[in-house]
Amino acid sequence: MNARPSHADNDLAPSAASVLRRAEAARVYEVAEHTALDPAPLLSARVGASVLLKREDQQPVFSFKLRGAYNRMAQLDEVQRAKGVIAASAGNHAQGVALAASRLGIEATIVMPVTAPQVKVDAVRRFGGSFVYVVLAGDSYSDAQAEAQRLRDVSDATFVHPFDDPDVIAGQATIALELLDQHPGPLHAVFVPVGGGGLLAGIASVIKARRPDVRVFGVQACDADSMARALDKGERISLDDVGLFADGTAVKQVGALTFSLCQQYVDGMLRVDTDAICAAIRDIYQDTRSVPEPSGALALAGLKQYIAKHGTCDGALVAVVSGANMNFDRLRFVAERAEVGEQREAVFAVTIPEQRGSFRRFCSALGQHAITEFNYRIGDARAAHIFVGIQTAQRGEREALASALHDNGFGVLDLTDDELSKLHLRHMIGGRSPLAHDERLYRFDFPERPGALARFLERMHPDWNISLFHYRNHGADYGRILVGIQVPPSEHALLQRFLTTLGYPHIDESDNPAYRLLLRM
Repeated sequence: MNARPSHADNDLAPSAASVLRRAEAARVYEVAEHTALDPAPLLSARVGASVLLKREDQQPVFSFKLRGAYNRMAQLDEVQRAKGVIAASAGNHAQGVALAASRLGIEATIVMPVTAPQVKVDAVRRFGGSFVYVVLAGDSYSDAQAEAQRLRDVSDATFVHPFDDPDVIAGQATIALELLDQHPGPLHAVFVPVGGGGLLAGIASVIKARRPDVRVFGVQACDADSMARALDKGERISLDDVGLFADGTAVKQVGALTFSLCQQYVDGMLRVDTDAICAAIRDIYQDTRSVPEPSGALALAGLKQYIAKHGTCDGALVAVVSGANMNFDRLRFVAERAEVGEQREAVFAVTIPEQRGSFRRFCSALGQHAITEFNYRIGDARAAHIFVGIQTAQRGEREALASALHDNGFGVLDLTDDELSKLHLRHMIGGRSPLAHDERLYRFDFPERPGALARFLERMHPDWNISLFHYRNHGADYGRILVGIQVPPSEHALLQRFLTTLGYPHIDESDNPAYRLLLRM
C-alpha cells in the first residue's frame, strides 16, 4: 500500500524544504515529549569519539512512532474522525496510533502481525482502551499491511500509514529539529534505524535543510535491508522474507515517498547483524541503564561499525535510540550474543587427545583468558571434541588464540561466526556414551574467577577421567557446572575426600532419573 497524500497542495513534493516546513508546524507536542540527547561516556571512551544518544525510548509509548501517528491523526477533520482510522504495525506505530486515538477520541482498528512481541500488543490495548480494536494477522508488517488494506477497502476509515505519509514523516522529523537545537556544535553524522523509511526520510530532510554538512546514515538489519537494497538498485524492491529479531524494522518494501526522500538526502546505508545489535543493546544499557529493543539499538550498531571503519571524526556522532519495547524473554538471547557481537568472546571447537592431563594442558594453553563456556561429552576413545567459549579483550585476539592452541597440538575450528553452532549445536553436545563407564555426575558451584577450573583439574586424582563437562558463564558470582568423573567403585571414598577438600559446593546427581534416562548407558 503506497502513500496517498491526504492534502492536495504543492507542499507535498519530496523536498527537504517541504518536510522542514511541515515539521516546524507539527502538532506532536500535544502528546509527545522533547527527549534527551544523552552522552554515552563509556562507549565514547572506548571508540575514541563523542557518541550521543537521542532517547526516543523516553516517549510515553517508549518509541518515536507517537510523533508521526499523532501528527497525522490530528490533521483529520470532524467527518474523518467520526469514521475512524485503520493502521498496520509491527508494534510501535500501533502504540502511537492507540494513544493518539484515546487522546483525540477516534476509534481505531489496528492490525498487527502475529509475531509482534506480546509486550507491544498488550501496550496497544492499554494505551487505546475502548477506542482500539486489535487484529492479529500475518508474520510481518507487510502481511499486516495487506490485511489492513483489505479492511480499509470495505470501510470508510482513514488509513494511518506508519511511514509513507507526509504528515507522519513530518512528525518523525521533529526529532531532527530537537537534536540540532540540543547540539549546535560540531556534528559529524547522525545514524537512524530504518524499516519503511519514515524516520530516516524525515530526519535526513530536516538536517540537510538546516545543516547540509552533517552526514545522515540509515542502519538496517542484514536480514531486513529493503531500503539499502532499494537505494543500491535505484528503485523500490520487495523482499521475499525479513528477519524478525529487529521486529520494529521488519519491512519488506519501503515507501514510495520515503524512498524518494532518502535517495536525495541520505549519505549512505549500513547493515548490521544480530550479534552487533545485541552488543549495541548492552552498550546502551551500560551508559544509560535502559534496555532498548533490537530496532532501538540498530542505529548505535551502525555507528560503531562506521567508527571501526573510518576512525576519528570531526564532530559528535548521534544514534537515534528509537524504542524500548523489549520482550523480557529476549534478554537471555541478547546477553548470550552480545559478547560475540562486541568480539569479546571467541567460540571454538577444539580437538584434544582423549587422555589424562589433556584438559589441564588445554587450560594452560589459554594463559590468562577466562573460559566463558565449556561443553564436552566423551564419545571417542582417541580424541575429545570440545565446544568452548573464551573471553577476549580486543578485536583480532581470537586469531592469536587459535594459533596458540594449534601450536600446542590441538585441532581448532573457529565457530565465532557460525550461526548453527551458536544457536543449536552448543546445546547438543552430549548424549549416551558406552565409554562413560563408572561415571559419577556432580553439579558444582565454581567461583567466577580466573583459575577456578584449573584448580579443580589440578586437585583431581590423576587416574580419574572427566567424561562430561558443561559450563556457561551467565554473569552470576558462581558458575553452575556439570561434571562427569569416571571413578572405579573401589575409589568412591577417595572421591568423597577430594570433593570435601576441594571446597566447592556440590550435589551428587548420579541417581538423577533424567541423567539415567538421557545420558547414562
